[in-house]
Amino acid sequence: MAKWGQGDPRWIVEEREDGTNVNNWHWTERDATSWSKGRLRELLVGITVENEAGRCEISELKQVEGEASCSSRKGKLIFFYEWNIKLGWKGIIRESGAKHKGLIEIPSLSEENEVNDTEVNVSKKKGDGDILKDLMKTAGTAKVREALGDYLKALKTEFTMGMILPTKAMAAQELTVKRKLSENTLQAASPALGVRIPTVALHMTELFDTAIEQLYRIFTVKDLVQKFSKSPAILEAEKGGKFQMFDGNITGEYTELLTNKKIVMKWRCRNWPEEHYAVVALNFVPTLEQTELQLDCKGVPVCEEENMKLCWQKQHFEEIKGLLQLTTLNG
Repeated sequence: MAKWGQGDPRWIVEEREDGTNVNNWHWTERDATSWSKGRLRELLVGITVENEAGRCEISELKQVEGEASCSSRKGKLIFFYEWNIKLGWKGIIRESGAKHKGLIEIPSLSEENEVNDTEVNVSKKKGDGDILKDLMKTAGTAKVREALGDYLKALKTEFTMGMILPTKAMAAQELTVKRKLSENTLQAASPALGVRIPTVALHMTELFDTAIEQLYRIFTVKDLVQKFSKSPAILEAEKGGKFQMFDGNITGEYTELLTNKKIVMKWRCRNWPEEHYAVVALNFVPTLEQTELQLDCKGVPVCEEENMKLCWQKQHFEEIKGLLQLTTLNG
């Protein structure tokens, strides 16, 4: 029998008011179903492929059935996910201008198979247009599998943040790492962990074929935000006003608005550490017949850098360009 105070440290429950899972020994589980549905929609809807024959776009998430979860035991993460996904796509043949629609079915996305082996079936409504179906079968399928890979990466990084809590040894290691960070590296407190997390800054630029007034409106008018995000939004475009986008996955607050010039926001993703916000600044710069959007973002968690870039490039820039193109065609 072990002497008092000399037991196996894995079973020692330290005196903590928050009742934290010390040393990550006990079983914990987190439901990822709702989060996954939102992230799959973000990553899949809006995918475009084109060649000299035509252009296709995934326009709709028709069905997403299944579940996902993540469990933690003895400091290890265990993932379970099983999805049946149906997507709608539409395309146009360049030469004739003919438009066609079809479906993409992913009958079984699960942890039992690698993403590259996941079955992706492409079909088209009756009639001509097989050239577009072939485009979706090749380039389209490749992009769908890439998006599924991004989902799994986010599931295993973004969603699980905070599930493996720092032990005393990990906390000491974290402090050592932080001392070596550049003085210019922003850091933010994480109440859930009781330690500080390293962050990075991002800078991106993008050109849009529209007037500066129209681009500014797309970021500040609820109806336009809902159109490019393809989801409900809450928007109070004024200093101190709140916003919520992409089914609640993105939330924040406007801290500065200079009409047609600049927007500054406190911005966070749902699965970032609790109460941690990045600062996003959008500068609208007029150029010859175009508008340049300059994005500067400070305070992004290091592990979220690639996801942040992907979010802005695919779910903002590309979707806004699609909306502008549609507005031009309808006009």
